[in-house]
Amino acid sequence: MHTHDHERHPRTQCTHPAAPSVAPSTSNGPSSTELEYTCPMHPEIVQKGPGSCPICGMALEPKEITAEEPEDHELRDMTRRFVVSAALSLPLLAVAMGHMLIPAVNAAVPGHVRVWIEFALGTPVVLWGAWPFFARFAASLRTRNLNMFTLIGLGVGVAYLYSVVALLMPGVFPAQLKDAHGMVGVYFETSAVITALVLLGQVLELRARSRTGAAVRALLGLSPKTARVVSEDGEEEVPIEHVVEGDRLRIRPGEKVPVDAVILEGESAVDESMITGEPIPVDKRPGDTVIGGTLNAQGSLVARATKVGKDTLLAQIVQQVADAQRSRAPIQKLADQVSAVFVPVVILVALVALASWWLFGGDARALAVTNAVAVLIIACPCALGLATPISIMVAMGRGASAGVLFKDAEAIETLRKVDTLVVDKTGTLTLGKPRLVGVWAAEGIVENDVLRLAASLEQASEHPIGAAIALGAQQRGLSLAKPERFEAMSGKGIRGQVDGRDIVVGTTKLFGELGITDTPDAATLDERRAEGQTAMLVGVDGTFAAIVGVADPIKESTPEALAALRAEGVRVVMLTGDSEKTAQAVASKLGITEVVAEVLPGEKAKVVARLKSEGRFVAMAGDGINDAPALATAHVGVAMGTGTDVAMHSAQVTLVKGDLRGIVRARTLSRATMKNIKQNLFWAFVYNAVGVPVAAGVLYPFVGLLLSPMLAALAMSASSVSVIGNALRLRSVRLR
Repeated sequence: MHTHDHERHPRTQCTHPAAPSVAPSTSNGPSSTELEYTCPMHPEIVQKGPGSCPICGMALEPKEITAEEPEDHELRDMTRRFVVSAALSLPLLAVAMGHMLIPAVNAAVPGHVRVWIEFALGTPVVLWGAWPFFARFAASLRTRNLNMFTLIGLGVGVAYLYSVVALLMPGVFPAQLKDAHGMVGVYFETSAVITALVLLGQVLELRARSRTGAAVRALLGLSPKTARVVSEDGEEEVPIEHVVEGDRLRIRPGEKVPVDAVILEGESAVDESMITGEPIPVDKRPGDTVIGGTLNAQGSLVARATKVGKDTLLAQIVQQVADAQRSRAPIQKLADQVSAVFVPVVILVALVALASWWLFGGDARALAVTNAVAVLIIACPCALGLATPISIMVAMGRGASAGVLFKDAEAIETLRKVDTLVVDKTGTLTLGKPRLVGVWAAEGIVENDVLRLAASLEQASEHPIGAAIALGAQQRGLSLAKPERFEAMSGKGIRGQVDGRDIVVGTTKLFGELGITDTPDAATLDERRAEGQTAMLVGVDGTFAAIVGVADPIKESTPEALAALRAEGVRVVMLTGDSEKTAQAVASKLGITEVVAEVLPGEKAKVVARLKSEGRFVAMAGDGINDAPALATAHVGVAMGTGTDVAMHSAQVTLVKGDLRGIVRARTLSRATMKNIKQNLFWAFVYNAVGVPVAAGVLYPFVGLLLSPMLAALAMSASSVSVIGNALRLRSVRLR
C-alpha cells in the first residue's frame, strides 16, 4: 500500500493556515469572545472580545476577517435601542410642545399631568436607550480621554437630572423660573430627542463599518473549496486547506485552479482576468505557472502545488486589501482633537458660572444651578455633531443622482485634494471587451467573404477573440454558416471546415506548422500590435487570406474626462497588467505620458504606495479584482460600476456608469461639500462662542439678561435647524 499522501502529508490538519488577519470560514470557528478586537482609529488598542475604545469611545472591530460575515451584536443592540427611543421620543415631543402650539391641548391636559407623562416617556429613553453613552462617558472620565461621548453624557444627563429635580423638588428653584402654577420648566424631551439622534448616528456608523470586510470576504470566496489531488492510489478530492506544497493536482476544464502551481501535463487557456484584468485567456503548457482562483477554460491539466495557504497570490491580495482597509487617515481623529479642547472648556465655563452665581448668595444660588445647566444644555454637541454628517448625507444623495456613489465621508473629504490619478487600462480607459476593429484581406480576396468564413468557424470557439470576430461579422450584416468540422489548437488557434472549405484562424506559428508560408512579414503584424490590436491570421484552403484585428476600444467619454482632469492640474498615470506595446498604444491615443505596464496586483499597490510616499494625494481608478489592493491602498479608490464586486467593495467611490467623467463630477461635489461643512462648523462654533457666555449670565450685570435652560434648548434646536438648512443647499450643486 502506497502511503505517500496519507503518511507524509496527513490531511487531518491544515498545515498552512491563512494569513493572520484573514481566516477561512469554519463551522466551529472562534467565538466573538475569543477573537481579538481593535479600534479602527486607534489600532494600538487591542483586546479579547467586543467592546468600546477607551480613547474615542468607538466600537471595536475584529482583527480577523472570515469568509462569512459575523453577527454584529452591537449593531443589533443599538438598532433596538434606537427604535424604542424614537418610538417614545416622538409622542414625548408632541406632549411637550403641543401645549405651546395648540391651546386646547394645554386646557385639556393639566400641566402637572403633562409633566408626569413626559417623565414616564423620557425616563426609559435616558436610562436604557442612552446607557451605552453613559458607559462611554464614564470611561472617558476614568481614562481621562475626553471625547464627544463626554459631552453627550453631560448634555443628556444634566438635562434629565435637572428635569427630575424640577419635577420632584420645585421649591429649590427661584420664583422667576416658575410659571403661574408654581411649576418649573422641564427638559425631558431635550434629553430624549438627543439620545434618539445620537443612537441613529451610531446605527448608521455601525452599518457602514460592518461592510468594511466585504471586499476581503468576496476575495476569500474566489478560492475553490476543494482540490483534486493525484497520487499513486488514484485521485482524491480534499478540502483546499489540506493541500500542501508538492501535491499533484488535477484541474479539469471549467474548474478553478485551487492553489498556485506549475503545470506538469496538458495544455489549456486559463482565464487570469481576476489577476491581470485582461479579458483574453492566457495559453498555458507544461512548465508554465497557474495562479490559484483563476479559471481553467479548456484543456485538462495536471499541476504541482508550489504555494498554498497564506503564500498564494490570492491570499497576498486579500492580506493587502485587509491591511489597507485598517489604515485610517489622520483627518478621522479631528473630532477627538476638537473635543479634547472643547469639552474641558465647556465644563470649566459651567463650573465658573456655578461658582460665580453662588457667591451672590440668596436666590442667586438657585440661579447658579440654573445657569450652569443652561451652559451644558446650550453646549450640547447637537449642532456640532450634525455639522459634518448632515452635509455628508446630502452630498451622498446628490452624488448618487449623478451616478457617483461614495462609500464614506473620508472619500468626500479627500477627493478634492487628489493631484494624481492612477488609472487602469482595461475596463477603465477602455470598454474591457474585445471588438473586431479591422480586416486586411490579401490581394484578390473580398474582405467580407473571408471574414464570414473566419467568423463562422469562430462561432464554435469559447475564446473571447473568437466571440469578438463572430460578433463583428454579425454587426456587418454577414450571415454565418455552421462549421462542418472544428478543432481547437491550444495556444495557437483553430481550424475546421466551413462551406466545404478548409479554414484556419491563428498565429504565425500555427500557419508555419501547417505549411502555409505566404503570411505577412513580422513588421506588418507589429504595425497592427502597435495600434493595441491582437492580430490573427486567416487561411483558406491552405493559403493566407487575411489579417483580422481585435482590440479593446477606448471609451468615448475617456478623452473628455482626461482633458478635464488635466485642466484641474491632475497628473494621470496609466497602470496596467497588459503588455508594454499595447499599453503605450492606448496611452499615445489619450495623451498619457506616464505608463507602467506588465504589473501584477501587488506591484500596482506598491506603485500607488510609492506615489503616496512622495507626498502625492492619489486616486486609483480600476474595475477588476486585480485592482483591489491598489484601490484599497490609494487615498481614494474609484471603481467602475461596470466592473467586479470586489473592486467596488475595495473602493471608496463607485462610478455607476463606468464613466471617468464621474471623477470630475465627484471632485466638484467634494469641494462644495467641504466648503459646506466648514460653514456649518463655523456657525456651530460661533453659536457656542456666543451662546455659552450668555447662558453663563455674562450679560446679566449689564442688561439683566439671563438665558433659561428652555431658551438654551430652543437655541440649541435653532442652531441644528440652521445647520440642516445650510446642508440641504448641496442638493442644488451643479455638477458638470
